[in-house]
Amino acid sequence: MTTAPPSQVRQNYHQDLEAAVNHQINLELYASYVYLSMSYYFNRDDVALKDFAKYFLHQSHEEREHAEKLMKLQNQRGGRVFLQDIQKPDHDDWESGLNAMQCSLLELHKLATDKNDPHLCDFIETHYLNEQVKSIKELGSACILGFPLPFL
Repeated sequence: MTTAPPSQVRQNYHQDLEAAVNHQINLELYASYVYLSMSYYFNRDDVALKDFAKYFLHQSHEEREHAEKLMKLQNQRGGRVFLQDIQKPDHDDWESGLNAMQCSLLELHKLATDKNDPHLCDFIETHYLNEQVKSIKELGSACILGFPLPFL
């Protein structure tokens, strides 16, 4: 089996970062898969929590978009996208899987900082970390104050 030649647009993109971005892509797809499972659980006729179903479906779409942004970044930087198997969601332990994904973003940011890659640091901050803070605040306000979420 022959390997593909290195990309002609690859510039200043460390292999460790390429591997970490591929890992993050897998985690984003996993999160999308978990949210999709949760959405259709809450949409069942015996559960019938339609607003929860809408919320988690929206989150599933957002996580898939995150994965797609990372794939686009990988191509722009001259890296290669290597998709991996997506782990089956464990419906008894939703929190730990999503928490792991959030921690992974921080690790990816730290690795990008260590490898002196300001472009990747900025990308992660702009498209992921700030959005997570906003989503947590939005969901918390809606739950505490009874405000509707913008997509419900």
